[in-house]
Amino acid sequence: MCCSSPLFNLTIKSSKTLAVIVALGLSAFRANAQQPLFKLLRPEETGVKFRNDLVEDEKLNVLSYEYLYNGGGVAVGDINNDGLEDLFFTSNLGPNKLYLNLGNLKFKDITQQAGDGLAGRPGDWKTGVTMADVNGDGLLDIYVCYSGLGDNAKRRNQLFINKGNNKFVEMAKQYGLDDPGYSTQAVFFDYNNDGKLDMFLLNHNVKKISNLELAQAKGETDELASNKLFENQGGHFVDVSKKAGIIQNPLTFGLGVAIADINKDGLQDIYVTNDYNEPDYLYINNGNGTFTEDSKKCFKHLSQFSMGVDIADINNDGLPDMMTLDMLPPDNRRQKLLQLQENYESFELMLNQNLYKQYMRNMLQVNNGDGTFSEIGQLAGISNTDWSWCPLIADFDNDGYKDIFISNGYFRDYTNKDFLRYWGDYKLKKAMDREPFRLMDLVKAMPSTTLSNYIFQNNHNLTFTDKKQDWGINKGGISSGSVYADLDNDGDLDLVTNNINSEASILQNITMETGKKNYLAVNLKQPEGNTNAIGSKVFVYNGKQVQYQEVNPNRGYLSCVSTVLNFGLGDQQQVDSVRIIWPDQTSQLLTGVKANQRLNITYKTGNPIFKTDGKIVAKSVFSLAKPAIDYTHTENTINDFKRQPLMLFMSSKTGPVIAKADVNKDGLEDLFIAGDQNTPGKIFIQKTGGTYAVQEISDLNKENTSAAAFFDANGDGFPDLYIAKGGYSLLEPGANELQDKLYINDGKGNFSFSSTSLPVLTGSSKSCVRPCDYNGDGKTDLFVGSNITPGYYPSAPKSYLLTNSGDGHFEITDAPFANIGMIKDAQWADLNGDGRKDLVICGEFMPIMVFANTKTGFVDETAKYFDHPVSGFWNTITITDVDGDGKPDIIAGNLGQNTQIHASQAEPAEMYFADFDGNGSIDPFFNFYIQGVSYPFVSRDELNDQIYPMRKRFASYKAYCDATMKDIFTPEELAKATKLTANEDETCLFLNRGGKFVKGQLPLQAQYSSVSEILTGDFNHDGKTDLLLLGNHSDNRLKLGSFDANYGCLLTGDGKGNFTYQTQPLAGLSVNGDVKSATEIKINGANYVLIGASGQALQFYKY
Repeated sequence: MCCSSPLFNLTIKSSKTLAVIVALGLSAFRANAQQPLFKLLRPEETGVKFRNDLVEDEKLNVLSYEYLYNGGGVAVGDINNDGLEDLFFTSNLGPNKLYLNLGNLKFKDITQQAGDGLAGRPGDWKTGVTMADVNGDGLLDIYVCYSGLGDNAKRRNQLFINKGNNKFVEMAKQYGLDDPGYSTQAVFFDYNNDGKLDMFLLNHNVKKISNLELAQAKGETDELASNKLFENQGGHFVDVSKKAGIIQNPLTFGLGVAIADINKDGLQDIYVTNDYNEPDYLYINNGNGTFTEDSKKCFKHLSQFSMGVDIADINNDGLPDMMTLDMLPPDNRRQKLLQLQENYESFELMLNQNLYKQYMRNMLQVNNGDGTFSEIGQLAGISNTDWSWCPLIADFDNDGYKDIFISNGYFRDYTNKDFLRYWGDYKLKKAMDREPFRLMDLVKAMPSTTLSNYIFQNNHNLTFTDKKQDWGINKGGISSGSVYADLDNDGDLDLVTNNINSEASILQNITMETGKKNYLAVNLKQPEGNTNAIGSKVFVYNGKQVQYQEVNPNRGYLSCVSTVLNFGLGDQQQVDSVRIIWPDQTSQLLTGVKANQRLNITYKTGNPIFKTDGKIVAKSVFSLAKPAIDYTHTENTINDFKRQPLMLFMSSKTGPVIAKADVNKDGLEDLFIAGDQNTPGKIFIQKTGGTYAVQEISDLNKENTSAAAFFDANGDGFPDLYIAKGGYSLLEPGANELQDKLYINDGKGNFSFSSTSLPVLTGSSKSCVRPCDYNGDGKTDLFVGSNITPGYYPSAPKSYLLTNSGDGHFEITDAPFANIGMIKDAQWADLNGDGRKDLVICGEFMPIMVFANTKTGFVDETAKYFDHPVSGFWNTITITDVDGDGKPDIIAGNLGQNTQIHASQAEPAEMYFADFDGNGSIDPFFNFYIQGVSYPFVSRDELNDQIYPMRKRFASYKAYCDATMKDIFTPEELAKATKLTANEDETCLFLNRGGKFVKGQLPLQAQYSSVSEILTGDFNHDGKTDLLLLGNHSDNRLKLGSFDANYGCLLTGDGKGNFTYQTQPLAGLSVNGDVKSATEIKINGANYVLIGASGQALQFYKY
């Protein structure tokens, strides 16, 4: 037998030999198929032997200089224009290194011969590094930042001007850039579009400022700590910070900076991350030499200890998204050991001092296209990566979607709670013994943990999968500044990291070696000034797909990536077109571009100006209207967690409550809008022309209304008003404040309190009122659902079935759902077609339940309609036919998937509660799965505060950090506990299929936030049912943070049960706040949606 080919030229003499060869070939194929995406190259292979070594002593350590372990940076760029990317590393204490790329991933250290001082001033503290053509001569220069303790001379930054032939001369002073501040990083960009590179200098303070000093510090100026903007004026850089509107106070703790055209107006904007209390800054370029800090208008919350930042388009919608890093660990153990204790007073002080909502986790801010961003880091799966530094958003597997790399690690566990306790004990002991206090004693007591970096693959649907194991990013270490670049010009992006106390890492990307993916690289040049075309935009179009990148190399942390853009193309061997928008906003279009090449494009004059004004913009479904009623709700500020610290969510913020009816039978829809702490509720009577007249309600006063409904209570044909009472705060079961009220309509829209109509209903806080003639006697009855008993969360409160006697008086009727759980909502619907409306209820830690309304009473038939209990954190439920089959379907609003809490059938969330310590109060313990194990949410401190004897059971944080409920409580103690379960966290569509409710698929945007209101209707006038999901919930445990990514989620239906998310510009929605009520209403003959949100003015949207 003979086999011959270009690959093989051998003679096979036996079948046995053939079998061996085939086996070897298959083995090699499998090995290649399983090979990681990245290969860590040894220093001996690359020639890069740089190390950032830190030596601690009594004078220099993390307790004397808190940023000691923040690491060094990396810059990558072609310093000699030979087409190969070269590398520069900064070392905090040791020498910097410049490596020339020799090709084939071989590098040569040329630091010494390249120029005096390039290694940095000995002993001075180096931080970030940037490569940029500062003087516009076509050669990349190098700017090195300095910080650390000591005098100004030791901190003056350095600028090494490239003289050609791999020679550099330090000239920072001559250029006006030898700034002596505490510098982190410098960014060169053209902020005023004059064709020359300007510079933004990111600085940080070295002194922590206490909460009590924050207000004073905001009004101060600190030349060394504050950020600075330098304008390039004829080759000399002039500080224009104050004139430009750059914040100058000492609260700046700048760790990251990135540049992008955030609002797509052709001007470069600046994003700055701040450590500690000061929120991040988003400087929007006004185009007149000034910037406006606009973070609070664009974002709902931010990272608290913000570190690195990157800006890139993660979902291929042509809009820049943002990612900031923080230090929340992914595992239960390190969360329990390191996470800071919740401090509501400190958080409230922070908000009162205009420091904004900040939470300790990574944030992924997705651009909504209308000036707002939805933070979806938890839904995306990238929020918890421990002490993280450098985010890099780029397409590492060349599939056409950008992935995320994160450098990780801190040399010592500075926030370890056992260490912090030891610190306090040590200081006390030394003081009592009158012995010297030695910092290194404390430093050595800190645990040291190495962590692997992270890399996440883009799933093409706004979520990411952790691929650090599969892709070969799994070596432990302490990494800081990092860059990506195509070091070997093979079409994929390699990675370089600067590591503390170990060699720098060079990770070769072998995507192109597999031969399965395609790419397109774009290298833009201009003949003078801004020679690398910083600020240019490149769009790559293929079919309906678009990829978007900007030439802005400063991103991540302390580092500077290449100006060559790399686009992964997957299996596409050609792209339809490439559009380049140059810094002067002229546009160049290339068509039919073949893959697997580098486009080297030089700017030429004569290109047309790129304009967006002429583009066709689809008409939005909704449009924001002028409020027909001038009312702004005052938010309840009581902290419910002071009463029951282990609750998950507050319950006092129930308003504004809105109910709708034509109260005077004039054909116009009127409103009841509940009051707040300062004002009583009122009736608003609609007049011809769309105005409203206010009708006061006697005996209403300031109230804690939690639900309301109009219905005809006494059979006179006019809608009366039922007001349910609720909340939490300082209320007690049985208190008069919890007694519901019925107001009778005189037929003219005047309402009077009927004191004898209702039985005593003071046992619980109500959540919903649902009128229905359930017994078919022609009189409207009521279901009144309750969600909580104040002081007794999470025990089941009493809900009520109120039967109408016929004259407006109601009696409590026994029903099987009276104590069924923490009910949030209910609806009446005839599910079985027998002509009698059944009751469907939902609630927190409850399944959606169906109680069939039979002639002999209500029967729980949940199991008939659902294959298994669908238990969740349900807030609201709507029943309508969405697919046109004549059968009622269910849409239920849940917690969503953008939280730390995750619940599924396989890994449910659980709530155990009992009076474990016998002190007369309920002890609730919430549990959910983290990395395959169910752990209690409660911290050791919270456990000790709740049950005092636990201090003996868990003497240290380390002893507690792996504890489960079985470790905390004995079997006998657990046996007396009640357990509630949630196995679904998604907002769900349940389609009626043959009498069974089957879960349908909603777009991922439905899971952005907690959903509290669902409206259904034909909003886009195409004859098919659409869904409008409204929600958000901000008053949660601080460890959970605000659920606030929903700006109004419009899902348009196809009439078959399928729904499509409409972007915020297409929907026309930008709803603010935690939505507590919503209704459709006709005003002056036009259709509106009226939305009431806590602490907000009423919002009216026309459609």
